[in-house]
Formats: sequence, C-alpha cells, structure tokens
Amino acid sequence: MRIGVMSGASPGLDGSINGLVARAKDLDSRGFHSLWMANIFGHDAIMAQAIVGRETKNIELGTAVVPSYPRHPHAMAQQCLTAQEACGGRFTLGLGLSHQIVIENMFGMSYEKPARHMREYMGVLGPLLRGKPAAFKGTQYNVNASVDIPGAPPVSVLIAALGDQMLAIAGQSSDGTILWMTGTQTIESHIGPKVRAAASEAGRPEPRIVAGFPIAVTDNPDLARERIAEGLTVYGTLPSYRAMLDKEGAAGPADIAIVGNEAEVSKSLDRLRDVGVTDFDAAIFPAEEDTDRRTLELLQSRL
Repeated sequence: MRIGVMSGASPGLDGSINGLVARAKDLDSRGFHSLWMANIFGHDAIMAQAIVGRETKNIELGTAVVPSYPRHPHAMAQQCLTAQEACGGRFTLGLGLSHQIVIENMFGMSYEKPARHMREYMGVLGPLLRGKPAAFKGTQYNVNASVDIPGAPPVSVLIAALGDQMLAIAGQSSDGTILWMTGTQTIESHIGPKVRAAASEAGRPEPRIVAGFPIAVTDNPDLARERIAEGLTVYGTLPSYRAMLDKEGAAGPADIAIVGNEAEVSKSLDRLRDVGVTDFDAAIFPAEEDTDRRTLELLQSRL
C-alpha cells in the first residue's frame, strides 16, 4: 500500500503556496509516494500542484478532488495536461461531482442526473487526457475538439465514487476511485468489489483505491476524536458522505478516523491494506502539538 499525505482537508499547517511547496519538498525528501491537495474554496488544486511539480522530483501530485461541473471537460483537460507537463508526468487528477448544495445553491448550476453527467464528462475528458481528439455527442456535452501539449504524458484520472452508479463509471472509464469519509468495512464490502468488477467487465487493469482518512498518532485519542468531530462536522451532513458513514455504522467523521498510538494506528493501516486499499491518503489532524511529527514518522516507517 502506497502512502501519501493530504493537504487542505484539515487545519493546522501553513496553507500558502510557499507552505505547500515546503511541505511537498519535505515529503518528497522523506520518500512519500504522493501528495493530494483538496480543492474546496481556497487555492486551485491543479494550479498549485503544477507549481509544486516544478519544485519536487519524485512524489506523485494529485487532486482530491476537483469538481467537474464548474469546468468544461476541454478546459479541464487543457489545465491538467499543462500541469502534467509541469510535474514531469507525476500529476494525477482526482475528479468528483462535489455536492448538490455546492453546485446548485452556491454555483447556480443543475445537479440533475449526476451519474449521467459524469459519464458524459468522461466521454469528453478521457480521450483528451490521453492525447486524442474528443468526438462526443450527448445530452449535456457535444464536443469535437483536441488539446495539443506535446510535452505532456497522458493524465491518470481517479473518480470520487461512492454509490453504485459512480463506482461503475469509475471502474469502466478511469484508473480507480479516490475516497473520503468511507470506513474500512465499507471499502471491503461495497467499494472494492464493485469498482473492481466494473473495471474487469470493461477490460481495464485492476483499479486504484485511494482512501483518505483523518489520522492522528496520539496518546490522547479521546481529545483527538473530539477535535476531529468539531473540525469535520460538515462532512457528516453531506448526503453522499452520510450514506457511507451510515453503511459503516458511524455517527460521524470522528468514528472512522484513524487515531491512537503508533501500534494502534499501524494496526488500522494494516487492515486497510488487507481490504484492498492501494493508496493511503493521510489527512493529518493537529490533535496535539506533536501530532504532525509523530504521524509523519509513523507513516514514513511504512514506506
């Protein structure tokens, strides 16, 4: 199981571009496999990772995740291929629908038939990210266009997929899925079997399962869970995440967080590996003053 770190999903560290670059260079020097950047209402994650790509050497740089609706798939492809060139082939697009409250209430766009939207979106985006023209005719998109960035290798795509239809789309048209607020049992019984079956039926390689979790190595787990519950409350109210928490039997984000001392956290990571998670994405939560140091050291020991 590859080990990566999340940026922007939890408070605590310097969220500036300079801070992100410094964090990425440190993780790169330690040998971490990946750095994933959330795309919420701050920095643009694709642009930020392109900047980071110019300052790092080996680490994979991904988004977790960029919403599809606000960006036409051709514009998305153009931006991602530019980032891929800047990153020297180390950029991965984590792509998602976002949430109805964001797309409709904030952006004023329709969230009707989201699964159909993602199928059509990938029908345009997929070929473009492989360096091929897009020729697609659907209900939402009618596109005949190409992107010409000769120095950019193809861009890998991971779809944030939780429900059955989205897991089918992820397996059929992308390189896997990237998760948040989804517990270990749910990954084992729901996510993994369905995305792998869809990929197999489509003749695609074994899909990646990138699992993001709040994590804190600490000797005070009760305090850590209390602070995670306070800091991540909103995620327990969004319908798609709420459905996954309910599948897990979890009251809220704190109940699926990976919290405890080094031995306890290692056991949880072993369990994720055993249920088929290919990439762990650590959203390190600053429960105590030395949480970041202890968590990074434990994760680094597993590289």
